[in-house]
Amino acid sequence: MANPGDISEAKFLTIAEVASMMRVSKMTVYRLVHNGDLPAVRVGRSFRVTEKDVNAYLQRSFYDAG
Repeated sequence: MANPGDISEAKFLTIAEVASMMRVSKMTVYRLVHNGDLPAVRVGRSFRVTEKDVNAYLQRSFYDAG
């Protein structure tokens, strides 16, 4: 059983990959990261976002338009 803080199995995505996955611009993803809405880690001069965090953000963003 993995520890809650264990990220050894995490899949990290680039900003471009997240933008493609969400069908938005890279600037929108940067804005989400800088506003704290989407957790990211900084690696050198670039950011990486876990696939789990992208999916969690999308789940939180759903709303009933009915």
